[in-house]
Amino acid sequence: QVQLVESGGGLVRPGGSLRLSCAASGSIFSINAMGWYRQAPGKERELVAGITSGSSTNYADSVKGRFTISRDNAKNTVYLQMNGLEPEDTAVYFCNVHGRILPTLRYLELWGQGTLVTVSS
Repeated sequence: QVQLVESGGGLVRPGGSLRLSCAASGSIFSINAMGWYRQAPGKERELVAGITSGSSTNYADSVKGRFTISRDNAKNTVYLQMNGLEPEDTAVYFCNVHGRILPTLRYLELWGQGTLVTVSS
């Protein structure tokens, strides 16, 4: 069994910063792509940022230059550093992990439970 645990959300003023973390634990054989999605009230879930096993990254146009995704493979953890936060960034943020689990090496896509980020003065 594999579990994703997110942390780091909260309330922040416009222009502020937050750092989200998502740690995978359990019967993990390997982790490939990792990413962060968000879903604002009344809107569809959208990709915020992704990072491959080789640490290539991609970002939504709306967050380029403000957000940075990174990963620590030794800890099976992905991070999202969010700077210059805007009210439009308010959403529930979900981490997403693609990998293979033990003992079957079955390929899975996993989602975190979500963490709320609220940007407001």
